[in-house]
Amino acid sequence: MVRAGSANVTAGPTLAVVAREAGVSVPTASKVVNGREDVAPETRRRVTEALDRLGYVRRPRFDGGRAPHLVDLVVHSLETSGSGAVLHGAEEAAHDAGLELVVSAALTRSRAERPERGWLDRFFLRGSSGVLFHLAELSEPQYAWLEQHRIPFVMIDPVLEPPAGVVSVGAANWRGGVSATEHLLALGHERIAVVAGHRHTLCADARIAGYRSALAAAGVRHRPEYVRHAGSGQDAAGRRLRELLDLPEPPTAVFVCSDRMALGVYEALAERGLRVPDDMSVVGYDDLPEARWLAPALTTVRQPLSEMAATALRLLLRMMDGRRPESTRTELSTRLVERASTAPPGSRTGGHG
Repeated sequence: MVRAGSANVTAGPTLAVVAREAGVSVPTASKVVNGREDVAPETRRRVTEALDRLGYVRRPRFDGGRAPHLVDLVVHSLETSGSGAVLHGAEEAAHDAGLELVVSAALTRSRAERPERGWLDRFFLRGSSGVLFHLAELSEPQYAWLEQHRIPFVMIDPVLEPPAGVVSVGAANWRGGVSATEHLLALGHERIAVVAGHRHTLCADARIAGYRSALAAAGVRHRPEYVRHAGSGQDAAGRRLRELLDLPEPPTAVFVCSDRMALGVYEALAERGLRVPDDMSVVGYDDLPEARWLAPALTTVRQPLSEMAATALRLLLRMMDGRRPESTRTELSTRLVERASTAPPGSRTGGHG
């Protein structure tokens, strides 16, 4: 995958390049591309050959010569509440802008997998004016395809850092990690662990960095053995929590970097006969509906997924209008939502072995 700071993916030839190759003016080349009939046959032939030779990609024509008010939203799955929040935000923003929104799920088995390119062709065929992606990542050929077809797009909460120049919207993950840890420190916890997502991803790295920063600011020693990675799976998070409980000096609190993983932490604690928050305080991340359904209800960091999607849609509108955003990365603030899963260290903590 192309990383930030590397060369941009190569876009296809512009109409000016095609016109120069065919020895005609840009307006004449444009007439050929748009199917106008007031072009001499020989001129049309030269322009058509130049278009084919240079690999120029012609966007579909629409009534009146205008692109339709249509944008696509592609999510990694339609089955999660996180995707539901993204859909809600994008749909409301699209409605306010008078746009039609087409929603589809990339054909992947997990958020971490890269989808195949086939569904990209559908954007071109139905003439989408732009695309919002809520996916883990796109491959380098997929980025190149979007550039070649001149389809504006915005990434929502990308897991890996997009290539230079790609516009994305995310959350202030570092600040979220700070607020979760500061909350536990304020309750009196010092043995605080973190169960994060995949290694070397934008969100996990930033949340762990915030966790470490809050510990350092409070003068609390950072313990490397308290930092565990569980991908994004509920079962894996439970395994990491059991490993933490089996340490000679187990933590009294844990910051879990997603509400979904917190479900696995709750289950692992229950298997050991331990209670939340009496035996261990738990803080999640996302503030999905599941956080309120847990017993006790989960204290968590709210990630504004709906607002992120709405912001991404508004940025996409600017790009569809030919205006580039001032910054390629927009971050929205997070906030801690206190519920019943955190409390001061109890008298029974420390006996987890």
